[in-house]
Amino acid sequence: MPAPTPAPRTAPTSKADKEVLFKGVTCALIGLVILLAPYVARATSVRELMSQASLVGWFALVLGLAFIAQYGIRRAKARRHLP
Repeated sequence: MPAPTPAPRTAPTSKADKEVLFKGVTCALIGLVILLAPYVARATSVRELMSQASLVGWFALVLGLAFIAQYGIRRAKARRHLP
């Protein structure tokens, strides 16, 4: 009977890492909704309002992507420190 192979070690995800990922995904989705809303909205008043908020949409999208990148960097560092 062959010996069982050990499972590959993965870095444990801390609560703080999960929160950073959640914030990143949430901000990125909000940014995408704000940026895409002028193309989907049917009412002209909503279209105009959302087109004026495009700066906010870009900010939310970039902030979300920065949070997601921070999560990826944390995970890469945690994997590097495994024995």
